[in-house]
Amino acid sequence: MLKAVDLRCEYRENPLGMFTKHPRFGWVIDSDETNVLQSSYEIEVAEDESFALLVWKTGQMETDSSVHIKYAGKELESCKKYYYRVKISDNHGNKSLWSETAFFETSILDNAVWQAKFITAETEESAESSAGTMLRKEFTAGKKIASARLYATAKGIYKAFVNGKQVGGQELTPGWTEYKKRLLFQVYNVTAMLESGNNALGIMVGPGWYKGDLAGWIGKRNLYGERTAVLAQLHIKYTDGTEDIIPTGADWKCSSSPVIYSELYNGETYDARLEQKNWSNAGFDDSKWKAAEIESKDLSMLAPQDGLPVKALHEIKPVEIFTTPEGDRVIDFGQNISGWVQFKVKGKAGDKVILRHAETLDSAGNFYTENLRAAKQVIEYILSGEGEESYYPNFTFQGFRYVSIDEYPAEICSENFTAFAIYSDMRQVGDFESSNPLLNKLVQNIRWGMRDNFVDIPTDCPQRDERLGWTGDAQVFVRAASFLMETAPFFRKWLRDLKAAQAEDGGIPHVIPDALKKPKLTPNQRPEGNATGWADVAVVAPWTMYKYFSDMDILAEQYDVMKGWVGYMQANARDGLIWNTGFHFGDWVALDAPAGSRFGATPNDLTATTYYSYSVSLMAKMAKVMGKENDAAEYGKLHDNIVKAYHKEFFTATGRLAARTQTAHVLSLFFGLVPEEYKKRTIDTLAKLIEEQNGLTTGFLGTPYLCHALVLGGRPDIAYDLLMKEDYPSWLYQVTKGATTIWEHWDGLKPDGTMWSASMNSFNHYAYGAVADFIFSTVAGIDTSEEAPGFKKITFAPKPGGGLAFAAADYDSLYGKAAIKWEKANSKIKISVRIPHNTTAELVLPLASAGEYSGIKFAEVFEGAKAELGSGKYEFEYSFAE
Repeated sequence: MLKAVDLRCEYRENPLGMFTKHPRFGWVIDSDETNVLQSSYEIEVAEDESFALLVWKTGQMETDSSVHIKYAGKELESCKKYYYRVKISDNHGNKSLWSETAFFETSILDNAVWQAKFITAETEESAESSAGTMLRKEFTAGKKIASARLYATAKGIYKAFVNGKQVGGQELTPGWTEYKKRLLFQVYNVTAMLESGNNALGIMVGPGWYKGDLAGWIGKRNLYGERTAVLAQLHIKYTDGTEDIIPTGADWKCSSSPVIYSELYNGETYDARLEQKNWSNAGFDDSKWKAAEIESKDLSMLAPQDGLPVKALHEIKPVEIFTTPEGDRVIDFGQNISGWVQFKVKGKAGDKVILRHAETLDSAGNFYTENLRAAKQVIEYILSGEGEESYYPNFTFQGFRYVSIDEYPAEICSENFTAFAIYSDMRQVGDFESSNPLLNKLVQNIRWGMRDNFVDIPTDCPQRDERLGWTGDAQVFVRAASFLMETAPFFRKWLRDLKAAQAEDGGIPHVIPDALKKPKLTPNQRPEGNATGWADVAVVAPWTMYKYFSDMDILAEQYDVMKGWVGYMQANARDGLIWNTGFHFGDWVALDAPAGSRFGATPNDLTATTYYSYSVSLMAKMAKVMGKENDAAEYGKLHDNIVKAYHKEFFTATGRLAARTQTAHVLSLFFGLVPEEYKKRTIDTLAKLIEEQNGLTTGFLGTPYLCHALVLGGRPDIAYDLLMKEDYPSWLYQVTKGATTIWEHWDGLKPDGTMWSASMNSFNHYAYGAVADFIFSTVAGIDTSEEAPGFKKITFAPKPGGGLAFAAADYDSLYGKAAIKWEKANSKIKISVRIPHNTTAELVLPLASAGEYSGIKFAEVFEGAKAELGSGKYEFEYSFAE
C-alpha cells in the first residue's frame, strides 16, 4: 500500500485565495512498509474535477522531492478554481494510484480585474474620530447562482456582511502591513449566503492600525491616513456561465455606526440603541443614509492575503468570580490571552456593561492595571433594552486573564461570560511531555505566549500601549516558534513587510510595520532601527524558515534584504570587522544591568560584533544553498576575518574574555568565536559566573543560547540545573508563581510579592520562551539537519538529565510526524523513535557504546553510539554506567 496523502498547496489544505501564479505543492507518503523513499512523482493540475482540462502535467519525475514542488504550467487565471492530484512510486517498486483530488482557488492576481474604488463614510474632519462607520449596497442576483466570492479590504479594520450575516470568521482584517506599500485583501466564499433575487452587502469599518492610536508612549495617530475606507468586489458566477460584479463605488450608501469609539489600546464603546436593525439586509430603508465618497482610485498597494488569517481559536469559560479586597467584582479566566470577552445581558435601554481587563493581580489580590501604561482596555456596552443582548468587540482586542465587571445590570453569572483567544491560524507542529509537570507547564506557557503575540504580526506584548512588531523579540524566538507551530506562512507575510520597510542604506527598523518612523531626527533622538540582535531578524528568520520548512522561496525573496543588512553592518563597523557604532539595545533587561537601567552589562561592541559574525556566517550558508558561489566565498572570507578581529579585540593573550558577563561568554561560545585553545577557560569562566551569581543573569540576547552554549562547552549538567531551577531567577520560578505565559522580566513579580517597574512589565512576552528550542532539540532530542532541511533528515540526539525519568516530543513536519521518547530508570535507557516516510534519521543513543542494538549496528561517537535509520518505528533498550 502506497499513497500520497495530506496534500497541501502553499502549506494549506484546499486554500481559497491563492496569492501567487506559481503555487507550490506537497504531500505526505502513507505506506505500510519501512525504509520508504519516494522514487518519482507525477502531478496533474486541471480546471475540472475530471482532469479533462489539464493546465499542467509533469509526467513522471524521477526524484524524491515531495515538498514545495512549484507549479510550472499554463499561466493561472485570477479568481479561478483549480484541481490537482498526485501519483508516486517508491524505492520498493510500489506505485500508487492517483491521490484524492485537492484544489486551490486563485485570488485576484492582476489589479486590472479590480473595478472597485476605495469608498469612505468619513469626512476631512474625521482625523480624530475613533468611531466606526457602516456602508451598504443592494443588488439583484437574477439567475441560478453557481458560486460567489467577495474580495475585500479596508484602510482600517473591517467586517463584511451578506444578507445580515457576518462573512468569513476572520478577525482584525485586513491585518497590519506597511499599508502604503502593501495592503492585503481577503477572499470569502459567500455562495451559500446569497439568495436568488434581492440581496445586500454591508461593511463596518473602524480606525484600527490605519488611523488609530499607535505607540501610545509617543502618541502616534493617523500614521497611514486620516479617513477609513473600504474596498470590495463581489463576483457572482451563474450556472449559465455569465457573471455579475458588484464593486464599491459612489452608488454605495453610508452611515454612522453603533461603534461610537474603538481603539486597539483603549477598547471599544458600543451603543446598542443606535443599531439600525437589518441594515445589511435587502429591503432596509436607507433613505436617510448619505452617499459614500470615493476616497481613492489608487490600487497600486493592493496584494492578495499572503499570511494567515487571525481567528478566535479557543473558547475559555471563567474558572472563578470573586471580589477583591478593594471591592472589584472580577472574573478569572485562568489563562492570560489575547482576545476579548463575549457576554450576554438583559436590562433597560441605557443600562451599561463596563469591563476592564488586566493580566494579573497585585500582592494584595487587587485588580492590577498600572503595567498597561496609557492603555485603558475598557469595553463599554450600552443596552438597547430589547430582550437578551450579546456582544463582543468589533475592532479591538485585549490582553488579559482577569476582567473587572465595573457595571452589569443583572446578577453576574459565569454562564453569561466567555473569553475567546485570537491569534494567527498556524498549524501546531510540535508537542512535548516529560516526567516533570513544571517543565511541561513551561512549554505550555511558551506556546500560549506565542499564540497571544502572533496576532497577524509578532508583537512584543498584547496588553499595554505598544503591541508592536519588535524585531528583537521575533529574532530570538523564531527557532523556538518553529518547533511549536508551522511559522513559515506567518513569517513569509511579515518578512515581506520588513522588505518594504528596509531603508535605502540597508538599515532595518526596530519594529515591523515601522510605526516608530521619525520623519527627521533631532540631535537628541536615537535612530529607530539598526540595533544588533533586532535588525538581524532580517537574516535569522529567513534562514530559520529554510532550516525548519525547507522554504527556498523565502530565501530568494529576502536575499537582497539580507545582503543589504549585512552591508549596513559592514559599512558601520571599524575596518569593516568590529561593529562599535550606533545605538543598540544590547542584552536588553539583563539582570546584570546597572541599577535603574534596562541595558545589560555586556558591552555593545561585543554583542554587535557577535551578531554581525552570525549573520555573515548565515549569509555564507544561504549563498551556497542558492548556488551563489562567489557570494558564499566572499561571506565566508568576511566571517573568517571578523572572527580573527574578534579574537584580537575581546580576548587577552592568555585567553581571558575581556567582558566578564555571562552573555559575553554565551555568545562567544555559541557563535563559534572562541579560539580553540581558550574554549576550556571560557566555559569554566561561564560556569563560575553562574555559580557566583546564583543562576542566570542573561537578558534578551544571552538567554536564547545560554543552555546551548553550556552543552556545547561540555557542561549539560549546568544547563539542566538552570532549566530545572525553581527559585528566582529561572524559567520555572515563573511557573511556581502561577504564570500562564512568559514574562518580560525575570523579576516581573519578585519573590517578596512586589513587581518590577510598571513602566515596562509585561506578563505576556515570549522572548525568554526561546528556551523551548533547547527543550525540543536537546532535552527531548529532536531536530532537523542543515544539510537536508525541513526534517528531510532528522537528528535524534537526546541528552537525558535534570532528574527527568522521561521526555518525549513529536514534530508534525511537511513529511509527516517524527517523534522520540526516552525513558531512564535503574541504569537502563529505553528510546523509541518514529521516522516519517521519505525521510531518514540519525540517532545517537546517549551513554551507549558501539555495538548492535535491536539488530542495528551503531558506531561510537563522542556523545554515545550513532546509526542511520530509514522510515519506520524503532525501539532500543540498553544499560549504561552511572
